[in-house]
Amino acid sequence: MTDTFEAKGKRKKLVAELRQKGISDEDVLRAIDIVPRHLFMDPAFFNHAYVDKAFPIASGQTISQPYTVAVQSSLLHVKKRDKILEIGTGSGYQAAILAHMGARVYTIERFRELFIKAQVTLGSLGYKIDFFYGDGYEGKPQYGPYDGIIITAAPPEVPKKLLQQLKIGGRLVTPLGSSGSQVMTVVVRTGEDNFEYSEHGNFIFVPMLKGTVNGK
Repeated sequence: MTDTFEAKGKRKKLVAELRQKGISDEDVLRAIDIVPRHLFMDPAFFNHAYVDKAFPIASGQTISQPYTVAVQSSLLHVKKRDKILEIGTGSGYQAAILAHMGARVYTIERFRELFIKAQVTLGSLGYKIDFFYGDGYEGKPQYGPYDGIIITAAPPEVPKKLLQQLKIGGRLVTPLGSSGSQVMTVVVRTGEDNFEYSEHGNFIFVPMLKGTVNGK
């Protein structure tokens, strides 16, 4: 897997575009400038890799729009060595961004095909990430509590089991709502049984589903 001067130039243009759209978190922008998004996609689609849009990957899923990745990553308020649980590994691109920001990333994928492929991609790029094949609704309580939880698919409501895996002071970022359009929502755990919710604009995600898919 190789990066190129052309790809690096395209990433700089993408970062400039994200700045114009209001992304101001320098750690997030630096990660997007460095992580080679084209390596998380089929090589035939290189010309689509640095366009600010979502793109289809295997198992009927998508690699998220860079703007969406930037928004969710910014809302997490990641600090170095934070433990972050990601629900929905997908291509692995979001996990790479978080890892580059210094987070310790634990990621769950329900599609076995994506679970295996993301490990190969991220491993070849040198990222140290903990991968799990399983149901995102269950989380991974044995590795918690987490400083942050990011959900990259849309549940109809915030899963209670995930809220209980947040540290007090921790943040959960998820698109929330039914199919069509969802509201990006941040939940901050302010006490043992207290949570504060805030909304951060409309987005479109695939629905968050229960269970696992074995695939091929």
